[in-house]
Amino acid sequence: MDSTATKGRILITGATGLVGQALIPVLVSKGYAVNALSRNKHSMQLPHVRFFQWDVSANQLDAACLDGVSAIVHLAGENIAALPWSNHRKQLIRNSRIQSILLLYDLLRQRKNHGVTTVVSASASGYYGNRGNEWMTEDKSPAADFLGHTCRDWERAVETGRALGLRTVSLRSGVILSDQGGIFTRFAGFIKKGLGTVPGTGKQWMPWIHVADAVAMYSFALEHNGIHGVYNMLAPQPVTFSTFVHTLAKKMKKPLWLPHIPPFVLKAVMGQLSEMLLCSTRMSAEKIQNTGFTFRYPEIEGAMEALIPSP
Repeated sequence: MDSTATKGRILITGATGLVGQALIPVLVSKGYAVNALSRNKHSMQLPHVRFFQWDVSANQLDAACLDGVSAIVHLAGENIAALPWSNHRKQLIRNSRIQSILLLYDLLRQRKNHGVTTVVSASASGYYGNRGNEWMTEDKSPAADFLGHTCRDWERAVETGRALGLRTVSLRSGVILSDQGGIFTRFAGFIKKGLGTVPGTGKQWMPWIHVADAVAMYSFALEHNGIHGVYNMLAPQPVTFSTFVHTLAKKMKKPLWLPHIPPFVLKAVMGQLSEMLLCSTRMSAEKIQNTGFTFRYPEIEGAMEALIPSP
């Protein structure tokens, strides 16, 4: 362990993604050292961060990534929204999440003297699918579709770590709002160009969370041993997609003049990807709140103000 890193060393998969890049400096500031797993060689201008390479498709992993590690944060996963869902793409999406954690567990089995005690993993609101106005608590069944089955199997793969004596946590994330990428910057860009519009009826529920709260929840789950199993990761006040778009336009002081995009148009242009915009998932944050976790941005207005730079 680094002499000035007092809390131990954390291994982070998917370290160069939206959440990983935000989480690493927070952990370092709290006194942790970080081992970062990535498909390509990277460097980060932070002390106490070491990068390691892996190739999940080839079952290749640098075993040194576990040196001195006491906990794993599993964020790895192909970007669901990057490309149309061909059968090949679907397999990549699944393997990047499921086979990757199983590859790490295989390494743990080989290293009997490892110090890992905890695994905190991402999961996603896609577990629930399109459920209208129904409140989604963690005990609900998964959707009978590609994302529902993927998230179910992802969580099950993470949970197999319990047989290794690990405390496992899966955080079912809503849409993460960040000014560094994702749906927030995509819609902000449309609105800035005068092309802002609402997909479908706009009545579909959109579970969301500010990236700072997402990072805080990963850190909270790492540091509280009483937390185990599955928790929804979203702000306590979900909004409809219409509210999300109109609030963003209002904060940006831009008009919305285009009509809503009909579902059939979205499906024609985006194929199965359109499901992500048209899906209505009304998730509950009660379980994580009952652990004592507090949100910095519980309401969409405050989150938007924090993400939109002052003129």
